[in-house]
Amino acid sequence: MLKEAIEYVVGLKNRKEIVAVDSRTWIDTDLEEVTDYVAKPFQISTLTGLVAYIKSNYDKQQDEFMIQVVSPTKVKLLGKLNAQQDRDRYVVVEAIIPEFSFDSFYDTESLNIKLQSMFVENVDRDIILQAIGNISEESVKNVGDDGTSQSVEIRQGIKKNEVLVPNPVNLAPYRTFVEVEQPESQFVFRMKDGPRGAIFEADGKTWRNQAILNISNYLKKELENNKVHIIA
Repeated sequence: MLKEAIEYVVGLKNRKEIVAVDSRTWIDTDLEEVTDYVAKPFQISTLTGLVAYIKSNYDKQQDEFMIQVVSPTKVKLLGKLNAQQDRDRYVVVEAIIPEFSFDSFYDTESLNIKLQSMFVENVDRDIILQAIGNISEESVKNVGDDGTSQSVEIRQGIKKNEVLVPNPVNLAPYRTFVEVEQPESQFVFRMKDGPRGAIFEADGKTWRNQAILNISNYLKKELENNKVHIIA
């Protein structure tokens, strides 16, 4: 009797019966749910590529998508919820951003190159470039009694003049996708002997909200004739 009972229990374990409950399917003996397949994302680096993928309908996906703007540098293309409350993840877009170390001091030559290659041209950027490109001495003077003003000696033709270091400044580093406008925000520009210069963020990261809004507006414009829901 014991042998027969054991064989019966083993037989139950090995028998896989499919049970459907409320449109969800289960394997009854171990309560393992039969889940729908979920698409795994592939990665690209531009919003242009994302727009082209959606418009092409290359993989003949569902008619409606959801785009989640996760951050200034990351966007996801998702499908609808399935029976398991999961989504297809079609595409992850991650921007390629130049590396600039805010809060770190650079020598004037390195800072000059980085400002020209990693920041959008504007008035304050050009003022900084003029100041650091014409410094005639290694020393940087702190002036005034507020603890923030500085001055440097720069060459102007054959003359040398002492000028105040511009501070604060409004700059637009490349911090989000190149297809959208780079948010301009406030920075503190400081110099020290060497001479060396550093740029410190001074807007409490509020530029991120503007960058996300810029991405959302770009996608809405490019995909206005497609069934896409944009969450930002």
